[in-house]
Amino acid sequence: MRRQLLAGRFGPDDHFDASVGVDEQRTYLQLVAGETSLDHGIGGALTSLKKLGIFPSEIGIDLLVLAAHVHAADTRISRAEQSQDSWTREIRLVVPVSDPARWGIAATTLKSTLDFLTGDRWTIEFRTRPPRFAAIAQQAPASLLAPHFDSLSLFSGGLDSLIGAIDLLEDGATPLLISHFGEGATSDAQGKLFSGLKKHYEKSSFERLRVGMTFNDGLVEGVGSENSTRGRSFLFFALGAFAGSGLGHHFTLRVPENGLIALNVPLDPLRLGSNSTRTTHPYYMARWNDLLGELGLDGSVVNPYWNRTKGEMAADCRNPGLLKQVATDSLSCSSPSKGRWQGLGIEHCGYCLPCLIRRAALVAAWGPGGDETTYTVVDLHAQPLDTRESTGKQVRSFQYAIERLRGNPQLSKLLIHKPGSLADEVARLDQLAEVYRRGLEEVARLVDGVETRPN
Repeated sequence: MRRQLLAGRFGPDDHFDASVGVDEQRTYLQLVAGETSLDHGIGGALTSLKKLGIFPSEIGIDLLVLAAHVHAADTRISRAEQSQDSWTREIRLVVPVSDPARWGIAATTLKSTLDFLTGDRWTIEFRTRPPRFAAIAQQAPASLLAPHFDSLSLFSGGLDSLIGAIDLLEDGATPLLISHFGEGATSDAQGKLFSGLKKHYEKSSFERLRVGMTFNDGLVEGVGSENSTRGRSFLFFALGAFAGSGLGHHFTLRVPENGLIALNVPLDPLRLGSNSTRTTHPYYMARWNDLLGELGLDGSVVNPYWNRTKGEMAADCRNPGLLKQVATDSLSCSSPSKGRWQGLGIEHCGYCLPCLIRRAALVAAWGPGGDETTYTVVDLHAQPLDTRESTGKQVRSFQYAIERLRGNPQLSKLLIHKPGSLADEVARLDQLAEVYRRGLEEVARLVDGVETRPN
């Protein structure tokens, strides 16, 4: 394994030479296609927002450039090949920005944010953009009316983000929905849901920022790609803040996520560390708010559903009829294409962690038979599930966690601290413990009685 350095360059005439440390492999990330067009979806995002009357600030653009570096490193540096423990990578970024001094103020918070999110060891350094790209941000024409969007909400194609959008629209808000897509299944789900919302709320002028950002395999010479994508939510949040910086007023970026997944307490001792994602954990959200403040961006990120289970979110949706009509187009499965070897199309497996939480939520909200989602494993009770195979592993892990908590309900107040610090949430600890307990009980009603054993 080697430590990895990823340094950004702006255009073919940017000959910045990043110094290489001991046992460090250097890779340059070209941020410009041709002579002037910003690459990796950044230029397209600026064009899309301009059509909506939104002109992000220089710092907002810097944030998306930084996110490109993070996303490239996260997805194109193999953990198995480039870490001593098959997980923790050592990554250094050198990012060209508009104001290195401002970014230097935020460097410590940024490192804490990324270290926590991905489990790697990040070092982030900044340099001034080359003169030709010193100013990228455009000013809104004086005659242009201020953007009419009053809110921002992440729109992933999942059930929670769908509920978040419906609730906003039912409240009469005019949100800008923020979507990032990579593989086709996610993009298709986002498109279907957005079309469904547009059809139903035809009088609303809400819109969507849709950005794809991928990098070629082999970006880092001789190093394989990585499929864990723990850093993807940094790109997602950065897209929202990038758009928010151009609204001309304080922005609130809503991150709709049920409390059970946001906390993501390990189901069993084997799910610590690499197996426990932190994409909307309260600590991560708090660091983002620190970061926005240090960068001088007038905005905040919030999870409006931090104290709700997924079932409670579905049951309390402001338009339950619409939700039931379009929910089947939402995508919750962790690997919706894994049934291809069986000759199946894109569908929910029914047995991964997010699928189990989804199934349990919709049974809780709509009762047995109310969920019309197609699952590869239709009936969890039909036959014993093999705990040595993916079909049974998560079910058994949930059963273990449920049995442990039922045996000692007070454990919830301790277990919620396992994934990460809750020092920012002292006033909400009891509510966090309670949403964790209710979330597990929601899943329990789905998996109680399911037979799991090693075959």
